[in-house]
Amino acid sequence: MHHLRKILAIVAKDLAAELRTREMLGAMFVFALLVIFIFNFAFELRAENQRALAPGVLWVAITFSGMLGLSRSFIREKDRGSLEGLLLAPVDRGVIFLGKMLGNALFIAVIDFIVLPVFVVLFNIPVTALPPLAVIAVLGTIGLSGVGTLFSAMAVHTRAREVLLPVLLFPLIVPVILSAVKLSAAVIDNLPFAEAQQWLSLLLAFDIVFAVLSFLFFDYVVEE
Repeated sequence: MHHLRKILAIVAKDLAAELRTREMLGAMFVFALLVIFIFNFAFELRAENQRALAPGVLWVAITFSGMLGLSRSFIREKDRGSLEGLLLAPVDRGVIFLGKMLGNALFIAVIDFIVLPVFVVLFNIPVTALPPLAVIAVLGTIGLSGVGTLFSAMAVHTRAREVLLPVLLFPLIVPVILSAVKLSAAVIDNLPFAEAQQWLSLLLAFDIVFAVLSFLFFDYVVEE
């Protein structure tokens, strides 16, 4: 309970800072909507079956907009000179990681739940698919924010941090994107659960394993 209060304090700090400026959520929201609208317009002109391509479009929007948020995860503290103060706070480094990860997951989830209804309407997806798509989005967001928080802490000390983060992160989150796209396609096509069970298992395994590994390695990353 003591650690939980510290984790929530870090989340509240990031949330309050973001609500004052709204620069990160605004950029993520606009980018995700632009991806959805542009691809929808392009597929209406050329694609014979745009619903077959819809899961990929959804996860391009989520992944790239999430990358914008992750790239800003530690930059605010770094630019204001408060990152060292955060790391010197009398709390375990794992608490800092969990607070940052939870905050990143929260920001990405907000965008997910705003974009999903727009996606369903534009790509003519049945409304009944919205709840399972939301669950898949949450699971994918956990995997993305877990590894992304670790690499954001690593990249923030470099000059090309906005470029370095995607280069480091994208190869690692391929299982998350692939699993999420396959699961989303199964939901949209109304396939039996058995046909998508292996992808759900892969996504859950990635979330658990890499969240734990990121938690364990965070202390070494920020020390460097």
